[in-house]
Amino acid sequence: MTLTDIVDLSSDDELGEVDVKPVKLEPGLVGRKLQQNENNKALLAKHQKSKTPCAIRESEENRSSNALSTGHSSSSILDQGQSPVDDTGLSYTSPLSPAPLCRQFWKAGNYNDGIGSKVTIQNGKNYLHVHPMFLHSNATSHKWAFGAIAELLDNAVDEIQNGATFVIVDKTSNPRDGSPALLIQDNGSGMDPEAMRRCMSFGFSDKKSKSAIGQYGNGFKTSTMRLGADVIVFSRHQDKRVLTQSIGLLSYTFLARTGHDRIVVPMVDYEFNTSTETLEIMHGTEHFMSNLSMLLQWSPYSTEADLLKQFNDIGAHGTKVIIYNLWFNDDGNVELDFDTDPEDIRISGDTKKVNASSKWKTVNEEHIANRFHYSLRVYLSILYLRIPETFQIVLRGRVVEHHNIANDLKFPEFILYKPQMGGSVEGQVITTIGFLKEAPHVSFHGFNVYHKNRLILPFWQVVSYLDSRGRGVVGVLEANFVEPSHNKQDFEKTSLFQKLEARLKEMTWEYWDYHCGLIGYQVKKKLIPQVSSNRMPHSGVQQPVTLGQSSPAVGSKKAAVGRFEQLIPDSQVGRIKRKENGDIPLVKNVKAKLIDGKSQNVQLVNPTGSQLKDAEAVNLMQENKKLRAKCLEYEKRGEELNLKVFQMGPNNYFY
Repeated sequence: MTLTDIVDLSSDDELGEVDVKPVKLEPGLVGRKLQQNENNKALLAKHQKSKTPCAIRESEENRSSNALSTGHSSSSILDQGQSPVDDTGLSYTSPLSPAPLCRQFWKAGNYNDGIGSKVTIQNGKNYLHVHPMFLHSNATSHKWAFGAIAELLDNAVDEIQNGATFVIVDKTSNPRDGSPALLIQDNGSGMDPEAMRRCMSFGFSDKKSKSAIGQYGNGFKTSTMRLGADVIVFSRHQDKRVLTQSIGLLSYTFLARTGHDRIVVPMVDYEFNTSTETLEIMHGTEHFMSNLSMLLQWSPYSTEADLLKQFNDIGAHGTKVIIYNLWFNDDGNVELDFDTDPEDIRISGDTKKVNASSKWKTVNEEHIANRFHYSLRVYLSILYLRIPETFQIVLRGRVVEHHNIANDLKFPEFILYKPQMGGSVEGQVITTIGFLKEAPHVSFHGFNVYHKNRLILPFWQVVSYLDSRGRGVVGVLEANFVEPSHNKQDFEKTSLFQKLEARLKEMTWEYWDYHCGLIGYQVKKKLIPQVSSNRMPHSGVQQPVTLGQSSPAVGSKKAAVGRFEQLIPDSQVGRIKRKENGDIPLVKNVKAKLIDGKSQNVQLVNPTGSQLKDAEAVNLMQENKKLRAKCLEYEKRGEELNLKVFQMGPNNYFY
């Protein structure tokens, strides 16, 4: 059996009968009792208090030249007369595995297996071979390194439903050469051997929950290969009193250096025997030995003892991902910058400059809408719309503070949108829209569109403003009725998405035309003040909708949609726009409970005139006149204040 037949992802061979062989381990590698809570608390405290990279002890074992060659038979180690079991545990030495020939990701796609990449028929079966070059081409879907990291965090966030309480993102090092590596570790349920193989394969996904972020079964491969040439995964899983440990290696370096014409993923599995309190190898001795030899040759760890030590801080269950041989940028530096900020990970040389007057240049450059492009801490703070209080993202030893973009808005409005296709409602979304607090001094605008709690499009610019029309207008919404692309950095360009884009563009223009005077811009259109479902009075007590965990607008879909459906007649639940004609809209006064627990008056329009004949409609019309008069008063006062500011010095308020 050759190595290419051991764990060939394109093969449909069965593993055969499971042969369990006991392995005596070094003392302390596997404890008598696995205490999950204590281990997890200690691990979390370690990463929160310590800002130094995780220490990984380099083995002092002799790395002799008699190590296995991964291009030959898996039985060579037995031919040398070495016993697979001894008193110190399995340990094989190997020379330093070389890094890829090209360390720049966008130039690393050249691959020559020297075989011609012919697809052959083996044992009378047709195999769909997956060439190693696909690992690189598949990863090019991630144009942005942070998008790849977010993909890996999604796996940890999906584990919240299985009891995960944290995910750690940190710098570690490759013990073979001391080069930086990326660590991502969570305390979720972990993966059993079968789940590990599905993770390493293409197109398999266990995530059947409607709330799960992942769905394509491709994210792990694309994200890890986008960040580095190689990744090793350690996962411990406990189910029905059966504890397993699995190790898998996905290595572009290994495949390229050995000239494989298909993707081969070495994996080894252990099962903990509670009676003898030892680990027992799974899937047969020959299978185990062959895969272990490749792991020791091409992973950062040269002995089996070093491999097993990586489970010491995982606890009763969890997963640890280590990405090494990280890619370089065009300047020859590691793409992920661990040195500029010891509590952050940045993208090397990607600090974005913004066009703004010198007086407000710093405000624009330090704004979150600019910093998320190159600061992982900033990006992770807005990556999820809601984060449970029981879950933490720990970056470089410090917890990432969740940031709600909706809290950055002033003069907010809340708009219900129900797109329709073929006469049926396809979905519904409540959008919070307003000016950034720093407006008009910032140049950012656009919508932050989430899907199933995950940020897909940050500050998506649906309009290109001319003469400042639309400047500073920002929105937040969770659109679950449109499908994200595979890299979760965009949406599929379906008809529903195009409808959403058109509606958001209308929202931007409408909001700007009715509110630009509030931040010092000249109102160019003669507008008739009206109260609608798209607008709330801007009083001193007005609070924006907070799209956080406890927000009724997004925290409970039924509560949010139900509240709006009760306020808006069924015939008017579609797009309710302002009318610039002389018609007087009907208004209902209702109480809406906001996030701070206070009640505010919310005015919603019923644009039909069918109820003008009854007494209730007359009363509503009279009340509407009073509200319109009050709005006029507010706008007049605002214009007076703006005029005073302008007279004090136009340069203080306008660019």
